[in-house]
Amino acid sequence: MEPIQNATVYIVDDDASVREALAWLLRSRRLPSESFDSAEAFDARISGQFEVRSPSCVLLDVRMGGMSGMTMFEKLIAYGLLPTLPVIFLTGHADVPTAVDTVKRGAFDFCEKPFSDNVLVDRVEQALAQSAAALAQRSENTSLRARLEGLTDRERDVMRLVVEGLPNKLVADQLDISVRTVEVHRARVFEKMSVKSAVELANLLRNL
Repeated sequence: MEPIQNATVYIVDDDASVREALAWLLRSRRLPSESFDSAEAFDARISGQFEVRSPSCVLLDVRMGGMSGMTMFEKLIAYGLLPTLPVIFLTGHADVPTAVDTVKRGAFDFCEKPFSDNVLVDRVEQALAQSAAALAQRSENTSLRARLEGLTDRERDVMRLVVEGLPNKLVADQLDISVRTVEVHRARVFEKMSVKSAVELANLLRNL
């Protein structure tokens, strides 16, 4: 897999030797990283106005002095940073039920120490690819909402009924306007939303 451009891997582990080893491993695969010696330090980095703007992921130790990795994970969920910031848990204490629960709640993976370097970096690259896809979807949704805000109230009324599958005649009857007026509004909706059919429009709105 080609390295993800402008990527960042956040390493959160209270063991300096682990942080250094992971940073070196990532550098060997041309993956930049930032290291933190505690969940508190990482929390200070991402709280407030932090926003994921480029593909990123977190290598998060489960057991640390002070705030645990699990508590940090809860904060990431509360901050709304998943799935743009996928989490790969690192642990020296395998706990299958905990691993299953965290993955169900949105963690990308749960890796037991000692782990294979190649396997871990492969998972990091896959997590970064997921982050890139989530960022692209977020950008598309932002653009879509902006286009929706550009519709007039009447255009929204027509769009809602068109998406429901009603023909122009029934749309006209429900809104008490002429079929020609429906056709004009429908054409404007398609133009503003950059679609060519009602099906395409419905599929676009389904992503919101």
